[in-house]
Amino acid sequence: MIDFLRGFVLKILYPSLILFSPFLRNKKESLQLFIIELNNRLVKIEWSKKSFLYKKMKLLLLLPHCLQTNSCDVRITNNIYNCKRCGKCIISDIIRVAEKYRLNLFVATGGTLARRIVKDIRPDAIVAVACERDLSSGIVDTYPIPVIGIANERPQGPCVNTTIDKKKIIDAIEFFEKINSRY
Repeated sequence: MIDFLRGFVLKILYPSLILFSPFLRNKKESLQLFIIELNNRLVKIEWSKKSFLYKKMKLLLLLPHCLQTNSCDVRITNNIYNCKRCGKCIISDIIRVAEKYRLNLFVATGGTLARRIVKDIRPDAIVAVACERDLSSGIVDTYPIPVIGIANERPQGPCVNTTIDKKKIIDAIEFFEKINSRY
């Protein structure tokens, strides 16, 4: 039932809200954040009720390239492990988290690359960080894969030196890990 509700929210409610958002004066980002948060709640309700999985869950952690500081000389979009781990941005912390939990970790430069990564990796679940626009459309595009989305913080504006609260990522990973530990 929850999966049906999630499908309804993502495939019918979300497009309807976006269609009418131009009439609501600058509310599009708020509507996208609402859909992300509603999706996260529905995923957690649905997956909390799962008593077992048939195999070890393959979890993907997907990040936007804008988490990397703009002044960095090393590009991490092809391989996040090229990061020098200088500590000027949150990337080195996230790499440590991914290594601790043994996750598939990728950086995408946009929605097309993110969808290709999901297609290639074929994860059972995704923890994704992005802006509201990319996150909401990515959640819709990857349905029925369960996605917990975390909107990034943009203190210098969109797509430049964004950041994220590492604890939010860890909480999302640990939610799926707890489900996975029932295996």
